[in-house]
Amino acid sequence: MSQRKSAPVVAAAVTITMNKTKKLVYGAVLGALYAVLTLAFAPISYGPVQFRISEALTALPLLFDFAVPGLTVGCVVANLVGSVGIYDVIFGSLATLLGALGTRLLRKKPVLAMLVPVLSNALIVGSMLFFIVPDSPALLYNILTVGAGELVICLGMGLPLYYVLKKRSDIFRL
Repeated sequence: MSQRKSAPVVAAAVTITMNKTKKLVYGAVLGALYAVLTLAFAPISYGPVQFRISEALTALPLLFDFAVPGLTVGCVVANLVGSVGIYDVIFGSLATLLGALGTRLLRKKPVLAMLVPVLSNALIVGSMLFFIVPDSPALLYNILTVGAGELVICLGMGLPLYYVLKKRSDIFRL
């Protein structure tokens, strides 16, 4: 192949690699932001009644595919450092992963999509807390309180964040 013909192929390969690198970096920054927000507000981030400010970021899969792994890794880090142990690392992070995937899949319906992390966290984290925390209140109580906190954050902070970023989609150029 002549040098003239191979130039577009090389340019395309460089562009693809740069896009993957940018997504990786954006995902890493998002994960770090999730972990920092969770730990900065630790007193309200953990337990049966929790308001994880970082869960507002679960709106980002509505706009960006890199948000799914970023949020998941951020949750793993936050739960490794400040939670109730390995069960929260496993089940809390699973709840975040499922919530982020569901949000991404339902991205055409933002309000409905934001209910997915509410449900995944309410059911998974609420159940986990019931089984691992000594003298835990009733299972339904844990599900409802975790879900209520998640609902307030996702709809009260996450959805407005989504609408602001949607208007400013030029912020993240991929």
